[in-house]
Amino acid sequence: MPRFNTRSLATRLILGSAVWIVAALVVGGLLLAGLFQGHVQRIFDDRQVIMLDSLLVVTRVNADGALELTRPPGDPEFERPLSGRYWQITPPDGAPLRSRSLWDQTLSLPSPEAGNNGLRRYVVRGPQDEELRVLERDITLPGSDQVFRYAVAIDYAEVEGLVQPFIVTLAWSLGVLGIGLVIGAMVQVRYGLRPLSRVRDALSAIRTGKTERLEGDFPTEVTPLADEINLLLDHIGQVVDRARTHVGNLAHALKTPLSVLTNEAGTDTGQLANTVRRQTDTMRRRVDHYLTRAQTAASAGVIGARIDARPVLDDLGRTLGKINRFRHLEVTVFANGDVPAFRGDRQDLEEMAGNLMENACKWATSRVCVIADGVNGELRLAIEDDGPGLPTDQRQKALARGGRLDETVQGSGLGLSIVQEISSLYGGSFTLEDSAMGGLRAVLTLPAAPMEASRAATE
Repeated sequence: MPRFNTRSLATRLILGSAVWIVAALVVGGLLLAGLFQGHVQRIFDDRQVIMLDSLLVVTRVNADGALELTRPPGDPEFERPLSGRYWQITPPDGAPLRSRSLWDQTLSLPSPEAGNNGLRRYVVRGPQDEELRVLERDITLPGSDQVFRYAVAIDYAEVEGLVQPFIVTLAWSLGVLGIGLVIGAMVQVRYGLRPLSRVRDALSAIRTGKTERLEGDFPTEVTPLADEINLLLDHIGQVVDRARTHVGNLAHALKTPLSVLTNEAGTDTGQLANTVRRQTDTMRRRVDHYLTRAQTAASAGVIGARIDARPVLDDLGRTLGKINRFRHLEVTVFANGDVPAFRGDRQDLEEMAGNLMENACKWATSRVCVIADGVNGELRLAIEDDGPGLPTDQRQKALARGGRLDETVQGSGLGLSIVQEISSLYGGSFTLEDSAMGGLRAVLTLPAAPMEASRAATE
């Protein structure tokens, strides 16, 4: 059986409307059926009164005091055997007069209540065990002091024969009306909630970097929501800008005293000066490290941040190729299919890819290869070289901050650890593997913007 998502606002509105429509139509149908049945019943009751009056007109008491008919009653159904319409006149004593439609049977009428000489209505079983609706009255005819019981009976099936087709017609008519009303409610709900779909698409465009604000022509009820979201986005941007400014000011405020200490220690060769130089160098590296982390954390949290990866990689490849041109080092960048955009800051992507590519150039013999592709909705960069590679047991040490495995190669030992820290802040990953080229293969996986946003930005 299908299951409805009760968390959906559209489903709730449609189900609520459907329940109300069905309940209203059922109640209305029952009321209409009851009113029509009552109306038909009243028509038959009035007809029975006319039939009783007509029977009274054609009867009289003769000279012998016996009851007789002056002519047959006007309704021909009284003459057709077992037609379902019957009359019977019962004298105080003796055999009753009855219509030919009763054939050789008589109606078994109950004894009247004492003092009830008016019209009496009740139901009895007929000659064919059918249900008969009887109208009865006690009459005293001129020329006689006897009280005769005049009774006219109609088969109740005649009433049901008129009511039943009406109920069937009413049922399918209300059913069609109900289906039409439910479909109308569905269309109304879908049309009424369409602005919320536009809000969702607009928010998706902000998240994927297509736009920076919630834009669109929204209804009056949705416009305040859009305005509040835009104010919230502006507030987030201001908070991020202030955080970056404060971090930059703090870094500048610390670097200046550190530079003074370094310069002062450089004029002395004593043990204290060496200690100051080492500690200030350590403090400078830590300031740079946490400044980078703060800027990266702010960039990673910005809604809609995105940058195309391929142009960044191409620029880094050309730059490193020119720097290492005297080594005849070939730096190539390949793309497997559509390269998704990086969901983050350009400086962070340049920092990570640049460190990895620069590290590969340091150790490569003649070639560095960069492969960019998209895997499972993520951006994956693979940087390989044909250098000596790195043993598996030493790779963890290489990722440690300041870890240098060869002091003869220029560098601070911070590159790979910075890549690992920045990628983790974005929720990505960084691993070192063996390369098919003979050297080391660094694999960097980062969050990617949706391909729709990437294509829209380049079209």
